[in-house]
Amino acid sequence: MLKAHIIKKRRDLQVDVTLELEPGSAVGLFGASGAGKSTVLACIAGIEQPDGGFVQLNGLQLFPPSLPLHRRTIGYMTQEPGLFPHLSVSKNIHFGISRTLAATAQQQQWIATLRDRLQLSPLWHAPASLISGGQARRVALARMLARKPPLVLLDEPFAGLDRQLVRELIDDLIFWSRQIGFSMIAVDHQAEVLKRLCPQQAMVIEQGKIVQRGCWTELYRAPATPLLQSLLAPL
Repeated sequence: MLKAHIIKKRRDLQVDVTLELEPGSAVGLFGASGAGKSTVLACIAGIEQPDGGFVQLNGLQLFPPSLPLHRRTIGYMTQEPGLFPHLSVSKNIHFGISRTLAATAQQQQWIATLRDRLQLSPLWHAPASLISGGQARRVALARMLARKPPLVLLDEPFAGLDRQLVRELIDDLIFWSRQIGFSMIAVDHQAEVLKRLCPQQAMVIEQGKIVQRGCWTELYRAPATPLLQSLLAPL
């Protein structure tokens, strides 16, 4: 269970968002660029510190006070894969996993499963600096899932990728969400992407505030604001 109230002052707006997420559920956070979507995710992940409110995950207080990043059992994936270019694909995926855990047969089997499902075997010992952008997203996904996080945050991780690769990565995320049972909050500027990742639940944010909650059918049938109507209009 995630419970959060994020208050964060930006230069041109104040983000003030409250949300709750049941275990294993998913919500798409939708809105125009600059509405505050990424700020919400960054505050939950601990990349940014809220100015007020609270964040709790499975009974653990993440804020306040701000819990260190290494103690947050959260998967966080953004537009930038954030790989260490001098390390191999394998070492990037193992980064952050304790030696004790990495040495267990169960963890080794899990890493092997991720490697095979995400087609990373041919790249396993290659430096991250030599792989393509699409391959780097697969590595970033494997690294995020390596610790089996109970909560996954996706901040437009498919930006700049071709449609086929986006479909494959979405299929992988849906597959792993069923395998691991993690909860998910996804941000994307494309409603179609969010509808596939989070088909049951959406939240619309404008100027730092939630203006509508519900299923995608409700959003399309009765958008709460003119801006949302324009964002959902077919191209």
